[in-house]
Amino acid sequence: MTGHATLTRADLAESVNRHIGLSRSEAAALIESILEHMTSALERGENVKISSFGTFVLRDKTQRMGRNPKTGVEVPIEPRRVLTFRASQTMRDRVAAS
Repeated sequence: MTGHATLTRADLAESVNRHIGLSRSEAAALIESILEHMTSALERGENVKISSFGTFVLRDKTQRMGRNPKTGVEVPIEPRRVLTFRASQTMRDRVAAS
């Protein structure tokens, strides 16, 4: 990373450029292709699993009753699909060790 707290697409492309030797534009295109492939799979309702990293899981939530915390009025929360990320044990171990 380049000294900021967020890893960006540009940071990933720069890393690919340095480690693999692809040009900056080729590295950026590779990152975009990977992200597009992952996004397309999620749009089709597929989970995305990256070994030793984690799994992006789609969950369908049913309708439920919620409460407005300010007024206390109950309101229905519509059914929706949510995306969650579950880190692999390897990733959890590495993050915990740092």
